Amino acid sequence: MKKPLLFIALAAVFACKDKPKENKEEVQEEMTEVVEEKEPEWTTLFDGTSFDGWHMYNGGEVTEPWKLEDGAMVFYPMEERPEGANYNLVTDEEFTDFVLTLDWKIAEGGNSGFFWGVKEGEEYGQPYVTGPEIQVLDDERHPDAKNGEDRLAGSLYDIVPPSEKTVKPAGEWNSVELMINHKTNQGHVIQNGTKIVEFPVEGPEWDELIANSKFADWEDFAAFKTGKIGLQDHGNVVAFRNIKIKEL
Repeated sequence: MKKPLLFIALAAVFACKDKPKENKEEVQEEMTEVVEEKEPEWTTLFDGTSFDGWHMYNGGEVTEPWKLEDGAMVFYPMEERPEGANYNLVTDEEFTDFVLTLDWKIAEGGNSGFFWGVKEGEEYGQPYVTGPEIQVLDDERHPDAKNGEDRLAGSLYDIVPPSEKTVKPAGEWNSVELMINHKTNQGHVIQNGTKIVEFPVEGPEWDELIANSKFADWEDFAAFKTGKIGLQDHGNVVAFRNIKIKEL
């Protein structure tokens, strides 16, 4: 078990108190190293070479219709989909407070998204039953773009619209950063270098946002602080790459 940073720092202070000057400098250097070691580090969730760390939602290992191509994971919809089948992906691990970065590319007329706070279980048929979604969309062609600004690419789907349009045309890569921090009650979306969405992640203001959305009566929607990251099968060709996470 790792000792809390405060405990380590205090121990170093007391150890330093009665030491000669040269030893005190050594202890101070050690304290600096401890603080540096506690800085959050990035973890690669997808390195472009395998589906390690991912699995089908409520299912097993990743197989078709997902493929690996040019360092990306690409979803190709099946011509004949078995009734009730879905091919959403989720991480093996769960996360609470983090910064997630990824690139996405959508086909013309396409729709997809990615989620956080996802729970698996027989009672949940889809990741969106529990996990809030950041929209992935061809704003120019998909009809969902005409159903409200809170359904445009980069939006917190059906909850918070983007402050401006920064999405690139279908077929081009978009870079997105999602931050979820319960410690500070802050969430944001940065799309192609511009912060376009900000929101609380809990409390009365968050509850009000949910109450004014389509998810108002969804009992387990956004109910879990800790959950998995999910990628959506919405029946359209979509690609993701460079997926990394930094826990806060």
